[in-house]
Amino acid sequence: MATYCVLGSFTEQGVRNAKDSPQRAEAFKEMARKCGVTVKDVYWAQGQYDVVTILEASDELAVTSLALSVGALGNIRTQTLRLFSAGDMKAIIEKMA
Repeated sequence: MATYCVLGSFTEQGVRNAKDSPQRAEAFKEMARKCGVTVKDVYWAQGQYDVVTILEASDELAVTSLALSVGALGNIRTQTLRLFSAGDMKAIIEKMA
């Protein structure tokens, strides 16, 4: 399973409905499950991003389908980062030319 970090920023609509954010997070977990993605953690943050989630998925297609599904609701814009463990990084370095 690959690990991903999704950074989210509220849209104007999302800010107007900020009080609903915890309930939206629960709905997001169910949406993720339907897309074949496991939500490991959800955090609300200060700064450039309002929400940070850690996900696990078998492939980029599942994560992309989730990002498009949640984005279509209009409350948040996302940026997805593929994360690599120390073991992954060692394997990557071994393949370097």
